[in-house]
Amino acid sequence: MIATTSDASVLFGSRVRARRVELGISQEDAAVLAEMHVSNYGKVERGMANPSLHTILRIATALNVDPATLVTGLDADMVPDRGHQLTAADLIKARKR
Repeated sequence: MIATTSDASVLFGSRVRARRVELGISQEDAAVLAEMHVSNYGKVERGMANPSLHTILRIATALNVDPATLVTGLDADMVPDRGHQLTAADLIKARKR
């Protein structure tokens, strides 16, 4: 995981924390279930980490939640330092000109 703070990582982390609290388990228990070190798990909850896909899947499985629930609504506008705002649709449109 690469340490970073973004609106996306903060929102993801708050969703993870809310689900853990809803289940009534500790960060330590959630980390063990997700096969993570508790300090890394804590960074995810605080929005200070950018977890890989595999980590997202492990966390979602540990918290018995669909991974989509944790990432829905997150988009590229929530990621800092993007060099451009182009999408595949923009590229295809430009190539047709």
